[in-house]
Amino acid sequence: MLAPILAGVLSLASCASDPTKGYSTQSTYDESVRSVAVPMFENATFSVGLEASLTEAIIKELRLATPWIVTSPGNSETTLSGTIARSDLVSYSRESQTGLVQEVGVRLTVNFDWVDNRTGKTLVARRNFAATEPFVPSLPSGERLSTGEQAVIQELARDIVSELRSNW
Repeated sequence: MLAPILAGVLSLASCASDPTKGYSTQSTYDESVRSVAVPMFENATFSVGLEASLTEAIIKELRLATPWIVTSPGNSETTLSGTIARSDLVSYSRESQTGLVQEVGVRLTVNFDWVDNRTGKTLVARRNFAATEPFVPSLPSGERLSTGEQAVIQELARDIVSELRSNW
């Protein structure tokens, strides 16, 4: 009975107030930032509509996972902007009898910058930042390309927002 209580007290004592010095309950996002603007990402591919879906997914992820407020570009302390540079399909598996592709991956590659509007300093810059998600277009699943695109957009939004964490 005493052992679980003692273990709980000891685990609390091991937490640090600074994430750079061990386990911490503090946010790993920069607390000096209060707002971020996310203008529509550019789309340098022939895949129509990906830029709107990715921008929307990033805004939702920022609201869900960070302490920051998403505002318009003229009112924000920082701006996260980017370009979808590539959209590719990757074959994962083929049917042995026919050679038809059974499983395909959608890969999106983006370039993005997170800039502090107060100082003009680039806080984070990534080039050729990519994510790939599979979908199964063959029967019996018969998933559409949009299924793979939505999955990769969600993954990429989570990954981009994770890249905005403080250096620790």
